[in-house]
Amino acid sequence: MIDIIVVLLLILGLIFFAGGAVGILRFPDFYTRLHPAGKMDTLGSFLMVLAVALFNLHEFSWSAILTSLKILLIVLFIFILNPTATHAIVDAGFRAGMRPWTKKDKGK
Repeated sequence: MIDIIVVLLLILGLIFFAGGAVGILRFPDFYTRLHPAGKMDTLGSFLMVLAVALFNLHEFSWSAILTSLKILLIVLFIFILNPTATHAIVDAGFRAGMRPWTKKDKGK
């Protein structure tokens, strides 16, 4: 049963990573491309790392539980650092003078 849950979490994580990649390719400017990069990659990595933590619990021992807790701490750091890094990149782009995309820029 745990194998099915792990596979489903990995597939869902892959779907979110693929959605983020499509968003990066399809959106028109720097700011809108960072949105799927920040959101979708965070959720995709959360699902995949959660699957790894669950898979690690196959052999139920104290070392497996502690390793899974360490893996879940990695998820916590990803949840804190990924949006912070995305915000810092957007702020750097804004300070560098990058303009947001508007409809009149469509032909350029």
